[in-house]
Amino acid sequence: MPRQELARFLRDRRDALRPPETGADRRTPGLRREEVAALAHMSVDYYTRLEQARGPRPSPTILEGLSRALGLTRAERSHLFRLAGALAPPSGTAASDVRPHVAGMLERLPATAAIVTNAAYDVVAWNPLAGTVLGCVGGTNLARRRFLGEGHAYESSSAEEFGHVLVARLRRSADRYPHDERLAGLLADLHAGSEEFRRIWRTRPVHAPGHRAKTVQHPEAGTLHLNCDVLLVPEDDQEVVLVTADPGTRSAQALDRLTREARPPGSRGTGGPRSASSPPARTGPRP
Repeated sequence: MPRQELARFLRDRRDALRPPETGADRRTPGLRREEVAALAHMSVDYYTRLEQARGPRPSPTILEGLSRALGLTRAERSHLFRLAGALAPPSGTAASDVRPHVAGMLERLPATAAIVTNAAYDVVAWNPLAGTVLGCVGGTNLARRRFLGEGHAYESSSAEEFGHVLVARLRRSADRYPHDERLAGLLADLHAGSEEFRRIWRTRPVHAPGHRAKTVQHPEAGTLHLNCDVLLVPEDDQEVVLVTADPGTRSAQALDRLTREARPPGSRGTGGPRSASSPPARTGPRP
């Protein structure tokens, strides 16, 4: 554990906080050590030793208390845990807000159908081609669509494999977000409504995001041979799913044509990527 870096980070964040009241006798620009210790529910001596790089490795409970006391952002909280040599557990519920740079990236990908899913498999951002090729827009939950038949999905050769991928991630999400009521409701519906889901759930599948190939039967473009690759947004527990075709193939030509049709001339500004908070493109309840 880099004690000096941890101590410096704590001091910097404490100094950056606005005191609850400004008095003439205050000698520090931010909170006092005793104020942070009180907010974090720890002794002043323990906190002082951390700031002086003399303390022991703090436990996850101590780190959570410090995160709240110092008002850390999600990224700062993760950094604090890393400095302490610990893995930051997820906070709250599965994130549905998409970072602007992630949503913007979807528009800059040529001939690529791209979506962002959260830990509950809600589609929280998508580009026009994803709506055309995959039928994925806001309000789509891929687990409900796969196991409960909610929404329309084109026939795909990877449907069985994708079922195991879905269950593996949802099992992991259930462990990471035990207090997420919406996720709990989703799992209850899947257990009640799908024998296939129950069967796969009992096998405790494990899957790491990566590359998959699949064949999709598209009503306009015909048979499409596609590549599916996943990029992680670990700080939000989200996945960016990129669907492409090998260059020079008939499938790639079809994606080029569908891209032009999905974003006709003059539609710039309305045909770009959407997130779940973009009202014009919503087709269902906000994830």
